Amino acid sequence: MTSVNETSRSIVDAAVAAATDAARASVRESYETRAGWLEALAETLDSHAPELIALADDESRLGEKRLTGELARTSAQLRLFASVVREGSFLEATIDHTDPSATPPIPDLRRMLVPLGPVVVFAASNFPFAFSVLGGDTASALAAGAPVIVKAHEGHPALSRRVAELGAQALEGAGAPSGLLQLVEGREAGVELVRHPDVRAVGFTGSLAGGRHLFDLAVQRPEPIPFYGELASINPVVVTPGAVESSIDEIVDGLLGSFTMGVGQFCTKPGVVLSPAGADLAGRLATKVDADAAGDPASPPMLNDRIRAGFHDRLSGLAGQEGVDVVAGADVVDSEERTSPVVLRTTVQRVLESPEVLLEEVFGPATLIVDYDSEEDVRAALGVLPGSLTATLHAAPGEELARTLVPALGERAGRVLFGGWPTGVAVSHGQHHGGPYPSTTSIHTSVGTTAIRRWLRPVTYQTTPDDLLPEPLQEANPLGIPRRVDGQLVLADHA
Repeated sequence: MTSVNETSRSIVDAAVAAATDAARASVRESYETRAGWLEALAETLDSHAPELIALADDESRLGEKRLTGELARTSAQLRLFASVVREGSFLEATIDHTDPSATPPIPDLRRMLVPLGPVVVFAASNFPFAFSVLGGDTASALAAGAPVIVKAHEGHPALSRRVAELGAQALEGAGAPSGLLQLVEGREAGVELVRHPDVRAVGFTGSLAGGRHLFDLAVQRPEPIPFYGELASINPVVVTPGAVESSIDEIVDGLLGSFTMGVGQFCTKPGVVLSPAGADLAGRLATKVDADAAGDPASPPMLNDRIRAGFHDRLSGLAGQEGVDVVAGADVVDSEERTSPVVLRTTVQRVLESPEVLLEEVFGPATLIVDYDSEEDVRAALGVLPGSLTATLHAAPGEELARTLVPALGERAGRVLFGGWPTGVAVSHGQHHGGPYPSTTSIHTSVGTTAIRRWLRPVTYQTTPDDLLPEPLQEANPLGIPRRVDGQLVLADHA
């Protein structure tokens, strides 16, 4: 494993100074030019794919197939944000013309979103491309016009350095200002960046403990800043009696594939499943797990030794709770070297007695089946569930219970699925990847096009001469972008 190069305080300060200069330079460039920077980054990822995938596999153990898809996703989202910059609606340009007859009178008011300034992105362990140096946080921030300083994850330092090097070269070749994308390493460097007075926001994907520590630092600064953290999520699933009758076999197969995907190291892994007690979902799932283990007894590798140790610590604590049974994978619980799937079972009553213990995330290939006896049990369990990125409902078509469960699940999660499984997060305009605390620390998404909103703030110009206004707010709309004018949405105005 490549060692981490601890970035010194002086280099951290220099990086922030360079990013501050880049922020002033980049806002003077056209939106078309900024879109071109993103496309240049996408092209350099694609052109160096074999080299980067090999580096990522060496450090993350994720395999060539998975990493090939993840790199393609990463370059695609850079291109998607380039299209967002060109289209222009992300600016939320709004014009209210003078109206002296209004109560109170309205002066000429023109509002748009502008970049915050230099931001810091903490790379994640489990997505060395998509949530790392040129991942979604970086792509959305650069699209907003905010320079990015990436704090590399210690799980893939060599890959991070190479991607940062290629990214800087691509941006230089595209004419971008120096300092638009930089990399630092080491925990102390990350802390110093969060504290730095010229850093304007932070994006983080990682553990609850680490994220909460940095969140507290960000909001306790003399000048607090936004901290967009993705921390921990159990992603509950509810299976109704109707779904058991109509599709129990498909549910078992889908659940097995979802909670073991990526060795259970996806932030959207379904970690808790509420199921009718009579369905014996845990027993059915255990049969599948045991059959797979008999055919392939090898333990898949996790991202690194630290994550594997954390998986076993949490798993042992959960399995040792009164009223929790290990129905598959007992050998995994007993061996710190094994990482095969584990299925546990308990009841709603036990969850209600110890929610803080039983509903804590297990990062790895384990899921907890919670048997319930009634609709009241389900409602009681939902009442103690922590906030999650996703919540999934499996119900029969037209089943009356679904009408109340869909809004109830929406109170606990940022994405509600009817059928299907939460692992796999599409990058699109309609996506939301966030949820109530502790899954995230904000209301904004970290995936999809509205992730750009995190790195912007509104500014209103009042009775300002047209030639002094930013182009998106000039009367003639020279960019032809969508705007709201006197309360009406105008998709394109070249008047």
